[in-house]
Amino acid sequence: MHHKSLQPADGLHEKVVAWISIHDAPHVSEQASASRRSAFIYDGNTKDARLMGVEYIISARLYQTLPPEEKKLWHSHDYEVKSGTLIAPSLPQAANHALIARIANTYGKTWHTDRDKTLPLRIPALMMGFTADGQLDNRLLADHDKRFDIDSRKIRASRADIVTQPVLPGANAWQRGEVIQLKRVSGGGEHAHGHTHFRPAEQLSKPQS
Repeated sequence: MHHKSLQPADGLHEKVVAWISIHDAPHVSEQASASRRSAFIYDGNTKDARLMGVEYIISARLYQTLPPEEKKLWHSHDYEVKSGTLIAPSLPQAANHALIARIANTYGKTWHTDRDKTLPLRIPALMMGFTADGQLDNRLLADHDKRFDIDSRKIRASRADIVTQPVLPGANAWQRGEVIQLKRVSGGGEHAHGHTHFRPAEQLSKPQS
């Protein structure tokens, strides 16, 4: 039987490792455009690793177009890049540096959808990124460096030439005490009355009365 290529999956080719809460998590991403990319997040770096979430990544230009309440759901990537904790272990040094530099001034919205070891249970959680030294336990970072055979301090020094812009207003809301999470509600919530913001072709037809 001939299997046609699944085009969305064909674009999944860039792999980086970022920190989700207290552990590092491989991200396998595709670039939809120069301003937007998305990444599948896994709980490990092995063949049996489980899909645990997704991150949407956009440029600073697109981030600025978001409504104020939406901006609170996004985090900056500047510290992850400059600190050396965001890595692309499968790429040669030059390509690694170029990819990470492109991420430096972007913004991400990360949903952790599977927080159980057996089944995808509970409501998805919105995750944020580290933004300053002292937030990541040094013991976890040391273990990370050992497993990937790297030195985060040397990586940090090698990225001194990467220019980052000031974080735009609204991002990293958790630093201002605004910890935003989903909760169970009755009815359709934001998606009630057909306000899904999907394109017309993606909406289900309304039942005939």
